[in-house]
Amino acid sequence: MPELNTLVRLLREPAPLAAQADALLALCRARAPLARALYLAWRPRSRSYEALGDERLPPGAGDPLQANDEALHAAFAGRRDMPLDELLALPGWLGGRLRRAGWSHGLALNLALGGEPGLLLLAAPEAAAPWLGWIGELLDEVLALAGGARRSAPLLAAEPLPALLLDGDGHLLDGNPALRRLAAELGLDDVRELLPSNHRELLRSCLAQARAVQDAPSEQGGRHFLWSFIPDAGQAEVLVRGREASAQIAGEREAARARRLYRQIIENTSDLISRRTLDGVILDASPSSWPLLGYWPEEMRGQSVLPLLHPDDRKRVARHTRDALEQDGYATLTYRLRHRDGHYLWFETASRAIRETYTGAVVEVVSVSRDITARVRAEENRRRLAEVVEANADLVLFVDAGGRPNYANPAARKALALGEESLPASLDGLFDEALLRRLAAEGWNTADGQGVWRAEGQLRPLGGGAPVPVSLVLLGHRAAGGERYYSLVARDMTERELRENQQRRHQDELAHSARLVTLGELASGIAHEINQPLAAVVNYAGASQRYLAALGSNPEAAQRVAQGLARITEHANHASEVIRRLRAFLRKGQRRLQALDVNELVRESLGLCAWEAGQGGVAIAQALAENLPPVYADRVLLQQVLLNLLRNAIEANRERHAGAPSAIAIGSALEADGRLCVWVEDNGPGADEQTLERMFTPFYSSKPDGLGLGLSMSRGMVEGFGGTLDARPVADGLRLECRLPAAGEGGRG
Repeated sequence: MPELNTLVRLLREPAPLAAQADALLALCRARAPLARALYLAWRPRSRSYEALGDERLPPGAGDPLQANDEALHAAFAGRRDMPLDELLALPGWLGGRLRRAGWSHGLALNLALGGEPGLLLLAAPEAAAPWLGWIGELLDEVLALAGGARRSAPLLAAEPLPALLLDGDGHLLDGNPALRRLAAELGLDDVRELLPSNHRELLRSCLAQARAVQDAPSEQGGRHFLWSFIPDAGQAEVLVRGREASAQIAGEREAARARRLYRQIIENTSDLISRRTLDGVILDASPSSWPLLGYWPEEMRGQSVLPLLHPDDRKRVARHTRDALEQDGYATLTYRLRHRDGHYLWFETASRAIRETYTGAVVEVVSVSRDITARVRAEENRRRLAEVVEANADLVLFVDAGGRPNYANPAARKALALGEESLPASLDGLFDEALLRRLAAEGWNTADGQGVWRAEGQLRPLGGGAPVPVSLVLLGHRAAGGERYYSLVARDMTERELRENQQRRHQDELAHSARLVTLGELASGIAHEINQPLAAVVNYAGASQRYLAALGSNPEAAQRVAQGLARITEHANHASEVIRRLRAFLRKGQRRLQALDVNELVRESLGLCAWEAGQGGVAIAQALAENLPPVYADRVLLQQVLLNLLRNAIEANRERHAGAPSAIAIGSALEADGRLCVWVEDNGPGADEQTLERMFTPFYSSKPDGLGLGLSMSRGMVEGFGGTLDARPVADGLRLECRLPAAGEGGRG
């Protein structure tokens, strides 16, 4: 049979597909009763069958660009043959072309040439149908023998997993049904597309080394497969077995992703994550060990954690941790660890035991430790603050945003006559009406905006006792969630008022005594110094009168009178000098000069007369210039001058605005000539020109009970410092101005 020999020769060379197809068709046509034979090769690119050989099919109906034979190709998956009637009934481009070419009865064989899929169409009468099937089996055997292959082994066909047989060059020798079904599911024309892309290299490697290659991965259609290459070096063939591993690979990738995420968490968390034995030997630690404790993980591995514990915590931690882990499998402890620098930090650690699967013994412990030093210190500070609040003698109330008290310290409970658990529903009735109105009008808003609000008023005990004067401080707070709450601190001012009254009476007595002493000294000095000149004047005047009476009888009388008048003039001048020295003494008494900050002295003086101003309803405004040079003066005397000016201004306002609120002002400034000016301006009745001329005269006073020495003595003191004290009227009151030379301008004289 030359046709058969030609076909076998071309298959073994191997020859081009067209030549093999021609030889196959020649073999088929040489055998009766075949009427026609046609070989069709599958073209994956066009997804259609192409006729090879001398017979050509007419074009089918429709757009050739849209035509395909995918349905027919899929129908042949896993089938060796198909009746031509069934093929023509299938939808597709090939069926229409065959009908137009006059094909009707016969058999279509699934026959691959050169390892490429294709169809062999055989046309014959219906009576020859069984013979056509025998032709198909014979051709399968011929093609297998010509390719040096053998028929599929029963084990390969029975293999439930995809399997195929390849030669050393990667040509397909055989494949089991599971493989063909998988290829059909994925729409693959060549089952070898399921293999790894480097399957030819794997074939050559496993044949060369005579060693199997396990679990070579591949991916197709979003599904993952693992292939094992098992060599048969004697036959130069490789059995390739595969299994789908999509779930396994997805699980491995998820596990790898989880491991990467876990590693990222460990490397970036601020907590210390560690593994250790049950005895406390550290097996591993996260990188946060460096910022937390000053040790790198490598330094901590193999070291015991016990030496790092605070001595007071070691026994407790060791005993409790071991017992809890062995019994419950977990433990949570708070303790102190020593930093590399030597100081101790507070940690909170949650530990969990990892047990051996079969025995249940603890093989290691995983711990997560968090630095809670700041939290412990904050709790300690809060505890100390709570103790301070509890022990405070001041009344402390905590009030919510609705104005309802929710805490009262013991001092507040005692003052308000509250029980151990009882609290008032609101602040109404706890304070006087005026204070409550101010609290509602400005207190809450000020505390919210500025954080603090202060006021004074009266506290009314709930039991009906006597009102208690208090100084009130309202503090506004904001919780972490933004909620508002308040702290109200009230100080009992009863003792302070008593002390102030006593101090005020004492000051008044001292001032009165000082005035009496000053007047006594002044009167004594004047009496002592003036008495002798006056006595001498009286004596000389009497003698002169006697000589005038004897002027006619005594020729020397006129001379004696002249001498007496001269003596009177001399003693009168002496008395004048005595008065001048007294004035100089008052103006330039003993002084202790020093550099003084005028503004500081003003503020001290304001504090000394604040009570008097408050009692009179007089507010004091300040207009003090900053960065003033110092002045040289006696601190006590200059402060007495400022107090005198302030008290005069307060009394002037009280005289004009009796029982009504008013204001005075005090200020300081550096003038162009280098002198410092301290001024006090009142809102009193003022002064006319006559009063302005006389107000610095000793013993002149516009007040019924005044002595008239304050301003005159103040001017004398200021002049003793090289300065001046003047008064001038303003639009609504009087302004007193004290000018002093700045340090370096007027010297220390």
